[in-house]
Amino acid sequence: MRALAVLSVVVPAPALAATGPFFSLGNTDFVVSMGFVLFLAILVYYKVPQMTGRMLDKRAEGIKSDLAEARGLREEAQTLLASYERKQKEVQEQADRIVASAREQAKTEAEQAREELDRSVERRLQAARDQIAQAEADAKRRVRNRAVEVAVAAARDVLSEQMDKQRGGAMIDRSIETVGRRLN
Repeated sequence: MRALAVLSVVVPAPALAATGPFFSLGNTDFVVSMGFVLFLAILVYYKVPQMTGRMLDKRAEGIKSDLAEARGLREEAQTLLASYERKQKEVQEQADRIVASAREQAKTEAEQAREELDRSVERRLQAARDQIAQAEADAKRRVRNRAVEVAVAAARDVLSEQMDKQRGGAMIDRSIETVGRRLN
């Protein structure tokens, strides 16, 4: 920075274009050059370049600390992201296990329901078979009873036509003897 200030004082390019003697107060280029040199001297006297450097250094340190803080925050964010990704993965695995368990349970319950339905159908079929067998037995018994009634009535009619009083009495006597023998 100092080299630039010295160079601008030593080589005033616009001053060469002015007319008349350069080192006179009538030459505006000389006056402007002297004012510029005086301005630079005042800046150096009050240590403005050093203050500017300190401010720039302070600004650079602030930027460095901001960058360090940003790096720290970035690392913390990456750590949190990795943690959340692990948790999300664990939760997904747990959800998959729950879904698989629910499917297995649904299959098991469906099989149990199917077996229960089969047993219920079999019980109802067996009850229907038992009712049919009972109805067949009742029908056979009714037919047999009716056949016996019809046979007894027919036998009564036939016997009443063929029997007379003597034969009836002899037959009753023989029946009584037969029953007596069988009871003893």
